[in-house]
Amino acid sequence: MKVDLFDFELPPERIALRPARPRDAARMLVVRNDGAFEDRGVRDLPGLLRAGDVLVFNDTRVIPAQLEGRRGEARIGATLHKRIDLRRWQAFVRNAKRLRVGDIAEFGGGVTALAEDRLADGSFVLAFEGEEPVEVLLERAGRMPLPPYIAGKRETDARDREDYQTMFAAEDGAVAAPTAALHFTPDLIAALDAAGVARETLTLHVGAGTFLPVKAEDTDDHAMHSEWGRIEADTARRLNAARAA
Repeated sequence: MKVDLFDFELPPERIALRPARPRDAARMLVVRNDGAFEDRGVRDLPGLLRAGDVLVFNDTRVIPAQLEGRRGEARIGATLHKRIDLRRWQAFVRNAKRLRVGDIAEFGGGVTALAEDRLADGSFVLAFEGEEPVEVLLERAGRMPLPPYIAGKRETDARDREDYQTMFAAEDGAVAAPTAALHFTPDLIAALDAAGVARETLTLHVGAGTFLPVKAEDTDDHAMHSEWGRIEADTARRLNAARAA
């Protein structure tokens, strides 16, 4: 499919730079099986589902995976993509031409990382120095990695650490939020429970590949980045049973 078929105009005033308050006050577009559209709200969801339906939620937790720093006199930025081991992460680097394998990147707050390798897709393997857990280093030096269409219009701030997490967030590892779940609140979950809608949970750590632009002219030529996920066997069995029913 040609990528330009997805082009559309997005007026700047239509870009939500902050979440709705409360979150379930957000608008929701309903597409019926016959193709009809309905302009509804997220709070309408319990009335649109049936008893016995199952909603699947992602319990990944977004980490402050965006780093700003320097290599010598050059400014660079790094967005962590996927954990390799306790101290090493695959990362996409802004101004990557100023970073070479063997260089040390300084991200402030005493956080440094060795550019250990450069991969075929242009990303780097960053090995964080020191003995503090990398999670501690990111809390000190990292920022929440907002989508480019938001980050290009305002600075990241302290509110984003709460706004960019879902109410289900438990497992550290995502560098972007599973955005549909950002609209759920305890009140909405209670209404879904009362309507007989079941819930299941899995873990999918959303990677930085979600931020990368599609540069190919055809979707078949676009290289997708892999992401790490886990679903328990019992959960899979219940979901397969729900689908079969």
